[in-house]
Amino acid sequence: MAFDGHTPFFLLLLITLSPITSNTNQAEARRRLLESALPELPKPEIPLPQTPDLPKPELPKMPKPELPTLPKPEIPTLPKPELPELPKPKLPTLPKPGLPEIRKPELPEMPKPELREVPKPTLREGLKYP
Repeated sequence: MAFDGHTPFFLLLLITLSPITSNTNQAEARRRLLESALPELPKPEIPLPQTPDLPKPELPKMPKPELPTLPKPEIPTLPKPELPELPKPKLPTLPKPGLPEIRKPELPEMPKPELREVPKPTLREGLKYP
């Protein structure tokens, strides 16, 4: 009985179930870590290093360059030309165009139509409707 027929089956079962157990162990460990209270550790007080005060560097002031001023050129003034006044042209007056008056046509008077009276229908007394 050196080779049993069930050995590969157990080996395959062991290989497939091992990741499940390792995942459950990890999940349980994670849950326990989250549930446990963390101890409060004292914060160490570290003294801040002091740096020596250095003087701020200053740039030397340069004199502003000045542009030479030139005299402003003068434009000679010319006399304004005078134009003679011309008389304004006038339009001749034209008579207003007019249309001759046309008499409006009148409609002839028609006699009013007289409507004759329509007799009202009467029901027989013997017939009664429910």
